[in-house]
Amino acid sequence: MTKRKVISVIVENQPGVLARISGLFSGRGFNIESLAVGETEDVTTSRMTIVANGDDLVLEQILKQLNKLIDVIKVTDMSEESHVEVDLALIKVEIKDPAHKSDIMTTVGIFRARILDVTSDVFLIEVTGSEDKVNAFIELMKQHGIREMVRTGTIAMTRTKIQK
Repeated sequence: MTKRKVISVIVENQPGVLARISGLFSGRGFNIESLAVGETEDVTTSRMTIVANGDDLVLEQILKQLNKLIDVIKVTDMSEESHVEVDLALIKVEIKDPAHKSDIMTTVGIFRARILDVTSDVFLIEVTGSEDKVNAFIELMKQHGIREMVRTGTIAMTRTKIQK
């Protein structure tokens, strides 16, 4: 049975680490659905958030292989823990008819998105939230015409456990 896994990998912030980790997935014929990488609060480390689908056996092997890589500090299967996921998209939406501006702005408000830039014929919109929320927003914007779009992919963090 195919499962969705969200994996957090803390790595040394060194050249070539991303290539080695993505090579681990491709070498096993395993597709990465989403991959986001950025520095952590410590500039010597980066966090990779990897979203992948696969069966339990393949995913377990991937987790074991990640832990063996020299530049990897910590691997966390976030799917097994309480966590928060966020996706970000920047979307250029066409304003084909000035009468549609208010429809687009209303949808932006409902989704708690933000208009970052406006020209006479395009809104540049930022939307953040769960993957489902971002997908739903994109579907609604398609009716107006999406000129260009970029997405970050999922980033995630475990929830803080309450100290007693």
